[in-house]
Amino acid sequence: GLLADLAGYVLVLIAALMIHLFVTLMSILKMFSGMSPSIFLRKMRETQIFAFSTSSSNATIPVTLRAVTDRLGVDNSVASFTVPFGATINMDGTAIMQGVATVFIANAYGVDLGITGYLTVILMSVLASIGTAGVPGVGLIMLSMVFTQVGLPVEGIGLILGVDRLLDMIRTAVNVSGDAAVSVIVAKSEGKLDASVFNNPDAGKLTDDDLDIPDEVEHEIAEVIKETHDKA
Repeated sequence: GLLADLAGYVLVLIAALMIHLFVTLMSILKMFSGMSPSIFLRKMRETQIFAFSTSSSNATIPVTLRAVTDRLGVDNSVASFTVPFGATINMDGTAIMQGVATVFIANAYGVDLGITGYLTVILMSVLASIGTAGVPGVGLIMLSMVFTQVGLPVEGIGLILGVDRLLDMIRTAVNVSGDAAVSVIVAKSEGKLDASVFNNPDAGKLTDDDLDIPDEVEHEIAEVIKETHDKA
């Protein structure tokens, strides 16, 4: 039935995203930078969790920047360009979703896309991912453009609307991982990567002292909050 097909869609998309993250991106990272994928994934864990919880590449930019510079050793001159730029156009997880979703909806409606249709899906998915804003749920809006180009009914998006929130969280984590991987590769090629920081498991870790707020600062914050509350 439809529920079984929908479950299949979810599993296929998650599998495609995981293959892209752990195989494609990590192979590219190792090939072009020579750095360890396991160290990269370990140091990106907190950023991936933040991206997963917010479903927004844009909201994750500060966290990604800190991870890329402090944890992975990328010079700020590189990271300050590649991370915001990647959060805008490097939506590879979104492109994968749009391709899988289009094929799923085509099968649900009994539409044979053909070779031309599949090529159109590939092209439109890439173009749509480049133009997708890094905010939650916007991938579905761009998906309507892909549907229009291949002759699928836009209302078919309703079939996947209920499960897209979870999938959006996963593909956002993949997106920010791609941004960080590209940052490492670019920094390595430009001689702006500190390998000692990348290979140091404790580099950039926040300590208790980093998280401790001095008493005078807490007092000042409390005063500002009190004054704001009194004015309101």
